[in-house]
Amino acid sequence: MAAASNLVLRFATAIVGVPVILALIYVGPPWGFYAFIAVAALVGSHELFTMTHPGDRLAQAVGVLVSAVASGAVFFFHDDARVLVTVLVAVPLFGPLFTLVRLGNVETAALRACAMGFGPLFVMVPLTLLGLMRVTFGAVGSGMVVLSLGLAWFADTGAYFAGRFLGKHKLYEAVSPKKTVEGAVGGLAASVVWALFGTFVYMRGSLPLAHAVPLALVAGVLGQAGDLGESLLKRSTGVKDSGSIVPGHGGILDRVDAVIMTSAVVYLYGVWTT
Repeated sequence: MAAASNLVLRFATAIVGVPVILALIYVGPPWGFYAFIAVAALVGSHELFTMTHPGDRLAQAVGVLVSAVASGAVFFFHDDARVLVTVLVAVPLFGPLFTLVRLGNVETAALRACAMGFGPLFVMVPLTLLGLMRVTFGAVGSGMVVLSLGLAWFADTGAYFAGRFLGKHKLYEAVSPKKTVEGAVGGLAASVVWALFGTFVYMRGSLPLAHAVPLALVAGVLGQAGDLGESLLKRSTGVKDSGSIVPGHGGILDRVDAVIMTSAVVYLYGVWTT
């Protein structure tokens, strides 16, 4: 009964949220879509730092601030290699340096140092690439964004139903006890279906069939790995959900864990093929 209620809530959230997101992707200006993505990503970043820096509001705020700066630098100066290299070098170095001046419990210092140095790049930068696609890929940019989101969310739906009705073999029980091999295969199949839908419908003429299937397989596998990776973070920090801001879905990070991977895959595909 609880599972059915949660499913209804998920669909209700999607019915409200999907049209808004599509309007921002296809109708709104690129900066408007980026602003939407940035706000969501900052919430996700806060959820991450809440897990890695529990009770330390200053560290959480600093982590979100560094994430915002990294995101803005990547979006607004994406064509300046000097800025991009500075972000890639300075942010990881900042983590241990910040932890030195805010030591706290020595036993968790390594975790906090790595999280502060890696967290802004892990959450904010891949999601910023969604906004960047609108700017750098021209007429196909909107379709690339939809492809990225669909490869994650359509796969999640396929994995849910395949796992619920066919799941028998555990996929990675130590990290996520409910996920099954059958669910993973169903999610991967759903990724391929979404990419094929792109080839023949929303990216017709821009996504060759020969590219669609391999891209879906790579993004589908890495998207599910991203989901497992976030489950690992939650389990290791004793958290059930990253937050509760999205009805039926938990936190923002719970909803974009796979998108973090698929957006990076699709963006890199676009960079190397367009």
